[in-house]
Amino acid sequence: MQLDLSMLEPVTRNAKQTQEACLTGISGEGIDAFPLPAVADLDSFEKEVVEYVKPSHGTTTLGFIFQGGVIVAVDSRASQGSYISSQTVKKVIEINPFLLGTMAGGAADCQFWERNLGRQVVWCRLYELNNGKRITVRGASKLLANTMFSYRGMGLSMGTMVAGWDVAGPGLYYVDSDGQRTKGQRFSVGSGSLYAYGVLDAGYSWDMSVEDAVELGQRAIYHATARDAASGGTASGTLCLVEAEAGMSALYHVTEAGWTKVRGESVGELHYKYYPDPLVRSSIAVDPLAT
Repeated sequence: MQLDLSMLEPVTRNAKQTQEACLTGISGEGIDAFPLPAVADLDSFEKEVVEYVKPSHGTTTLGFIFQGGVIVAVDSRASQGSYISSQTVKKVIEINPFLLGTMAGGAADCQFWERNLGRQVVWCRLYELNNGKRITVRGASKLLANTMFSYRGMGLSMGTMVAGWDVAGPGLYYVDSDGQRTKGQRFSVGSGSLYAYGVLDAGYSWDMSVEDAVELGQRAIYHATARDAASGGTASGTLCLVEAEAGMSALYHVTEAGWTKVRGESVGELHYKYYPDPLVRSSIAVDPLAT
């Protein structure tokens, strides 16, 4: 019995025949009748309409410094316009054992550049080798800002906070995709930041205890997720402490030895803890017709 192996032989085709086969059924008829938008200035319309199809980015991240260190809290929802694509996104990025970053904007941009900040030898690692000490929070945020500035105008979408602990103590910086870099005591980034700022400004105090600071961060994330549809999932946080004994279950603890990771808390569970808010409820006027 002889096997037919002809299917293994390469198929040879004439180039002209191949081109004619590809063009079969294609003609230029009807091209002039292609429907176009009924606008006066088509070029201007095409430039503006691009903004309409860009997906919106939604999240809530916050960070603040107090007498006990730095607290960074985030939600875990990823959205693509009105579509909720994930409820379990990790928005705290561990740059190195002493530095942390938050994500707001494009998830791919934030993840790539912040992780790149930690692993590229020309950045943090090279600094450590040349100077014999780890890079400061200030230096790491400056390197990230310089990189973002060099890519400005190329479509990146990124608003991040760089937080950590160095020889100078706790540090907190805001860096965005335009190369802006700002040092501060309190930041909130994302579509729910306005709601989070309201809670932070009302409850923040420099000399607050660790327990009160943790509660403030969780409450701010909860109220932001309750009012912002693009924020939600779990409320996880980061705690940079002066001392290690104040351990909390839903936080990162950062000491001179580095950070330790713990579990976040669902905003659904936080709803039963923070709602109704007695401070807000007492300020709402009662409708006399409803009684």
